[in-house]
Amino acid sequence: MVDNWFQMELKEVAARLGADWEKGLSDKEAQHRLKQYGHNRLREKKKISALQMFLAQFKDFMVMVLIGATLVSGLLGEYADAITILAIIIINAVLGFIQERRAEKSMEALKKLTAPEATVIRESEQVTISAGELVPGDIVLLETGDRIPADIRLVSSINMEVDESLLTGESVPVKKRIEIPQGEKVGIGDQKNMAFSGTIITRGRGKGVVIATGMKTEMGQIAGLMQEVVEEDTPLQKRLAQLGKWLVALCLIISAIVVGLGIYQGKDLFQMFLAGVSLAVAAIPEGLPAVVTIALAVGVQRMIRRNAIIRKLPAVETLGCATVICSDKTGTLTQNEMTVRQVWVNNQILEISGQGYDPKGEFFDSEAGSIVKEGLELDKALTISALCNNSTLRKSKTVIGGLFRRSKSDRDWNIVGDPTEGALLALGAKGGVWREQLEKSFYRVEEFPFDSDRKRMTVVYRDENGAKEALVKGAPDVMLALCDKILLNGQIRPLTNHLKDLIRKQNSQMANQALRVLAMAYRTLSPGAILEPDNVEKELIFVALAGMIDPPRLQAKKAIQVCEKAGIKTVMITGDHHLTAMAVARELGMVGQNTRVVTGTEMEAMPDKEFEDIVDDVAVYARVSPKHKLRIVRALKGQGHVVAMTGDGVNDAPAVKEADIGISMGKTGTDVTKEASAMVLSDDDFATIVAAVEEGRGIYDNIRKFIRYLLSCNVGEVLVMFLAALGGLPLPLLPIQILWVNLVTDGLPAMALGVDNKDPDVMSRKPRSPKESVFSQGLGTKIMLRGIQIAVGTLVVFVLGLVISGNDLALARTMAFTTLVFSQLFHVFECKSERHTVFQVGIFSNMYLVGAVLVSTTMQLTVIYLPFFQTVFKTVPLTGLEWSIILLVAGGKLMFTALMYFIFRPIARRLAFLKV
Repeated sequence: MVDNWFQMELKEVAARLGADWEKGLSDKEAQHRLKQYGHNRLREKKKISALQMFLAQFKDFMVMVLIGATLVSGLLGEYADAITILAIIIINAVLGFIQERRAEKSMEALKKLTAPEATVIRESEQVTISAGELVPGDIVLLETGDRIPADIRLVSSINMEVDESLLTGESVPVKKRIEIPQGEKVGIGDQKNMAFSGTIITRGRGKGVVIATGMKTEMGQIAGLMQEVVEEDTPLQKRLAQLGKWLVALCLIISAIVVGLGIYQGKDLFQMFLAGVSLAVAAIPEGLPAVVTIALAVGVQRMIRRNAIIRKLPAVETLGCATVICSDKTGTLTQNEMTVRQVWVNNQILEISGQGYDPKGEFFDSEAGSIVKEGLELDKALTISALCNNSTLRKSKTVIGGLFRRSKSDRDWNIVGDPTEGALLALGAKGGVWREQLEKSFYRVEEFPFDSDRKRMTVVYRDENGAKEALVKGAPDVMLALCDKILLNGQIRPLTNHLKDLIRKQNSQMANQALRVLAMAYRTLSPGAILEPDNVEKELIFVALAGMIDPPRLQAKKAIQVCEKAGIKTVMITGDHHLTAMAVARELGMVGQNTRVVTGTEMEAMPDKEFEDIVDDVAVYARVSPKHKLRIVRALKGQGHVVAMTGDGVNDAPAVKEADIGISMGKTGTDVTKEASAMVLSDDDFATIVAAVEEGRGIYDNIRKFIRYLLSCNVGEVLVMFLAALGGLPLPLLPIQILWVNLVTDGLPAMALGVDNKDPDVMSRKPRSPKESVFSQGLGTKIMLRGIQIAVGTLVVFVLGLVISGNDLALARTMAFTTLVFSQLFHVFECKSERHTVFQVGIFSNMYLVGAVLVSTTMQLTVIYLPFFQTVFKTVPLTGLEWSIILLVAGGKLMFTALMYFIFRPIARRLAFLKV
């Protein structure tokens, strides 16, 4: 930092930065400063240029050998061969470059989507922007779990503690305050009124002004601490890379045998050498890692379109193996738009009308049959609802300042902050109580934030006369333990056991209606009271229960049904009352009448072994804290499950990290949880998790399709040359023809197959084992059998060509050459599904594949019929009889499949009709 911002008075800081604590910067000024200071990013390492990436395609050993052979061909006067081979090499390099570039672009787009965000005040409004758009002078709002997006001078701090171990090495969080530290030389660890980029808020909240961004921050100056995303290969990529090494070795051995046999049989030395090199280049599956990367990258893009952002590529594979999805209830299985439906106050139930966050509604006493408009107890409950609250009620983009504004559309009303608090704000507003109006005469002096362990929130307000009052809201069971009095019939009375039982009964009745219940209480404090939680949160006066509902998402119910069909167990985890949790679970179709529910208290009492024994039978966990999530994950993994776990709060991070697939919330999740996760839900919707599982299964299927196609074709190419050499036959393919086959079949069709559509029943199968070999379920056998069929068919056509032409080697080679190409082009359609015929999944379901095959067909016809290419590739035109032989051998299997499909499909339909 250039200036000692931590030593300046806030007025001087505001003056030097042109900052306004309430209004923030204007959009125009922010854009101006962005141009002046640049984006708030650490300097990235230099990227590989497109030219370097293209040239890298020629570094492969076999390609370099082929280039050497091309030079020799040129020196021997075989100019046409040399030019054509070089052209094929360049075209292959272009295809490889396109694949790598596309994968890189996908990953760059992914990084942008997972970039951290910041909540700032711009033109008097709270807005969420990319942290990269922050500029000096921006007013930033900070919450528990946020990663500090820039170097910030704090303007306010409410119980705010920050983990600065990244900068200082000190493991204990630092408590922040706005006072200027004493002393001229103050280290980073002692600058308590500063928050530094990259550090994490572990508790509380605050507000501050950005004083440095990008490389000007402390983090920027300590470049060695910069953390970059490490892009590791997925387990599948690593296994395939190992497989590739074995295949390369095998192909080189076979190619060497073919060359050796040819030389032994007296064939031309140079031609055999070139044939061997060409065969090795064609047979080695150099496209395997590239197309796998493309399949993963394109799959990731598909997931993004379905609101699932993949942060760690191995999660794509693991998604297809998921056997259990553990999900938070609020916001994920439900709509996360709370509405207070009932209030129990002064020993009566009031029904509340209205929808969403619209502050229009009535308080109706159903027993008396009348509308209730006032009452000491109700007024106190509404005051606690409004003041013990950090959310903001908005109409469209206008922050409500205590004035009632009529709206033509209920959807114009929304909240900034926690949905539960938003529902309480709307409740207060329906009774004419607004925080903004109350705070004209009441001043907040302390806050003890809500967290999932405390299960309560307390604020302390001081009035104009200096009197202090604590307002508390929280879980009813927790609150009852802190209360010893109750506000009833206008008087403060002792909270007897009878009254406690009455409150518990009412709480259960509300919970049975799927209402989430909060209790409200207060306490008047003595002037000299110590404002610490243990001192304030006791001897409270109980006021009311508020029952609110967060309706289940309709799409979540359908998604749970899909999970059941796909062999995936769904588990609900919530901090709500177990009756509320069960009511929602029943509505979602997650449980039956006898399904077991386990509470956090019950979990605490269970030994690990006992808990592991019952974990498979539990569908709902209620009244649990984040630390219980970690135990649930470990117990499920101990039973052999592949677990997906959702989370949003800081304390969820360990469980999210421990899970096989950690999932964080894009809207409500903290930066800490997002960094621990492998996937982020941009819409916080459970159905998105299921959609991601579907995509994960589809991606793995596509990789298997590609492997099946590529290796069976390569086996066919190698065996054609190997068997011909063993049988003492002339070379069925010339070196240039081998290279052409590789280009025509392993290029566009293979790439198109790697992004094929999913099977329609992909979510009707049980999850696969993560230890399953990529060649499982008979894939290896299919590859070998189809490779042998292609090789034998090509050799049969080659021999027939020699027989029917009277030993015309050019014709026989042209027929074998074309048979090999078309065998592979027919086979690519057979690879569209392992479980269905191409006619069942649709031959035109992947138009990229149809287009690729048409292009490859046109290329093959070009080398057969255009005179220039006939000279280069040593081909001759084919007659109708010769084409009949080629197509019958190359496409016979697919034609037979089509015949059976169209004959038996009507019969199957009639049988199905008769069964109905």
